Amino acid sequence: MNISRRSFIRNAAFIGSGISLTSTLSSVTIINKTKTNLAVGVCTGIENSSYLSSAGYSYIEEGVRRFLVPEESESVFITKLEKAKRCGLPVVACNFFLPGELKCVGPNTVHEKIIKYAKTCFRRAKQAGVRIIVFGSGASRSIPEGFSKNETMNQFIDLCKNIAVLAGKYEVIIVLEPLNSKECNFINFVKEGGEIVKMIDHPNFLFLADLYHMKLEDETPENIIHFGKYIYHVHIAEKEGRSAPGTHEEEFTRYFNALKKIRYKGGISAECKWHNMELQAPIVIRSINKQ
Repeated sequence: MNISRRSFIRNAAFIGSGISLTSTLSSVTIINKTKTNLAVGVCTGIENSSYLSSAGYSYIEEGVRRFLVPEESESVFITKLEKAKRCGLPVVACNFFLPGELKCVGPNTVHEKIIKYAKTCFRRAKQAGVRIIVFGSGASRSIPEGFSKNETMNQFIDLCKNIAVLAGKYEVIIVLEPLNSKECNFINFVKEGGEIVKMIDHPNFLFLADLYHMKLEDETPENIIHFGKYIYHVHIAEKEGRSAPGTHEEEFTRYFNALKKIRYKGGISAECKWHNMELQAPIVIRSINKQ
């Protein structure tokens, strides 16, 4: 699978409307420390970047509330930023976009608060060099019992169109993450996420293919091919126990082949449960390369 680090960082630097994903240059430099052609990262804190860098990883995917701290003061954020500058890997993505109390849908939506929260988040993301914000946020977007599915869709589309425009102003890409039905009852499949991204129709609002959620929902890899032009980021974990790749030697080849067919040039983040990250980190890299 020929997904280069350079291509991934070009994608991560995509700015605004009308600019090709493959033609932009990055402000972030990643040193090639491994033979892999993949840009592989880990969803974790920056404090783990030292040994992850040594193991051959290219980047860190942090958490919005943990790293960008949009609910905290500027001084708190600056402290985080200064610490990140001393770490061995760049933070190019952040996940866990919205906390559960900021409701996207239902009778108690707080869209104005979300827009305010998102503005701080995106502004700080640009300052920190973070180009990707992962929009999973299952607790925020879950449909309350008895609430209309049609009204849910209208609310969600309206919100996402607004935050997409805002993301464009700060040169950030939002990637919508389909979640398995045990975690959320709204947007569980790549095909659902792809249709929503099509409706939003904004270059700063794309989506994420999470191979763990796809496996859990028995979603065919063909949906990656069908909606490939909207896929900007990928997560991976084994289906059994959401384990780190290589733990149970689960097969991902069909999904990787689908990504290869769409000429995917982004990164793949290990979002998984670790028994011992430092010991398992090299195994994950080897497992992904092997497949």
